[in-house]
Amino acid sequence: MVVIEAQHDTSASASDVWSVLANGWLYPSWVVGASRMRAVSAEWPAVGSRLHHSVGAWPALIDDSTEVLFAEEDRELRLLAQVTPTKAVVRLRLEPRGSGCHLRMSEAAASVPLKWVPQTAQDLAVLPRNLECLRRLSFLAERNTKP
Repeated sequence: MVVIEAQHDTSASASDVWSVLANGWLYPSWVVGASRMRAVSAEWPAVGSRLHHSVGAWPALIDDSTEVLFAEEDRELRLLAQVTPTKAVVRLRLEPRGSGCHLRMSEAAASVPLKWVPQTAQDLAVLPRNLECLRRLSFLAERNTKP
């Protein structure tokens, strides 16, 4: 099966990117659609820890959560993201390149009815959003002072 991943190069190191991912309170700053944080597990981003967030725009907010399925510091974070009634597995990979790193992000439905949609169609649907997520993540990790 061909997986279409969002990819982005950043001048930030894998460690700098991981520090953004490891700060659960920054989640709505880089995840398109997430609007606010309600709580972050003290153990974040350990396996099993959760972020409690809201998605959407006020007043139409949906409260949900995201759980860590796998974490390898400076390398990979795999999440089970929930937006009731759907769930998706999101995989973020960090590949060091020189002083920066290459970011990859993929997403796959983990619940029906979206799980019935072919993976290629899912990939194409989320690609623009995931590209923007990686762009925002890079901005936070690079901590640029100029636009």
